Amino acid sequence: MIHEIDEALRRLLRRGALPEGAGEIALDAPTREWAARRNTPTLNAYLYDIREDVARRERGAYAERGEDGTVLQRRQPPRWFRLSYLLTAWTARPEDEHRMLAGALAALLPYEALPEEHVPLSLRAHRASIGLTVGVPPAESRSLADIWSALGGELKPSLDVVITTPFPVTPVYPVGPPVTEGAVVTVRGASGAPADSRPRMLRTARRGSTAGE
Repeated sequence: MIHEIDEALRRLLRRGALPEGAGEIALDAPTREWAARRNTPTLNAYLYDIREDVARRERGAYAERGEDGTVLQRRQPPRWFRLSYLLTAWTARPEDEHRMLAGALAALLPYEALPEEHVPLSLRAHRASIGLTVGVPPAESRSLADIWSALGGELKPSLDVVITTPFPVTPVYPVGPPVTEGAVVTVRGASGAPADSRPRMLRTARRGSTAGE
């Protein structure tokens, strides 16, 4: 899931901020050694933090249904995670870096969620909006100055890009076959023989229900 979000962000930046031939988009840690090897304009989206969005945690299994409404299986709801990227620009001149950051900001600001065409196929089944924020201050436990100190580099202009994505949870619980007939009762006498050959219908089965519902 994480690598798919990486590629979705890369495609979004490539389309709006860095057209083909205008430079590179990297995902590396922007350390001093990495920066020294740069010889082309580069936008770097470094994934520096992964943490669960606990406010969105749900409990209890839910039913997955087919097109006809039949319950196919039950599974635990997905957990949601915030993927935080440190977006920086690397060129020979600060003016060019600022121009690249402005292009990245212009490319991302129109979206409050990943555009549908950029949502990974594996996540489309959740039919949920994958939130995207840019430039929002990071959590108090993670300041940008601390991040740069950990990387061993000097503080640089940057954008904090956060994508909140679901992560599937196992296990998946199988269900019984659909109920196609209503329940009936047969009355028997003391001898065990049916006292009334006419079955009595208790209720009509609800279409699309499963055994045990």
